[in-house]
Amino acid sequence: MIERWVRDITQNRIRNGVFKSVEQLEQAIRDYIVHHNVDPVSFDWTNKAEDILEKVARARACLNKIPSA
Repeated sequence: MIERWVRDITQNRIRNGVFKSVEQLEQAIRDYIVHHNVDPVSFDWTNKAEDILEKVARARACLNKIPSA
C-alpha cells in the first residue's frame, strides 16, 4: 500500500516539479501530504487473501520454469 502512495506522490508532484534545493523538495512533499490528507480516501481490498496467495503461487510456478542463466 505504501508503494502505491509513493508512486502517486512521485507521479503527481515530484516529477512535475523543479526543485533547486533539498529544502524545496521537502516542502513540496510536506505540501502534498497536507493536500492529500484534506480529503483522504481509504483503500479497500477487493480480493480475498486466498485469491491473492493463489496468484502468487501461480506466478512463482511460472518463474521457476524459467531457466537461470
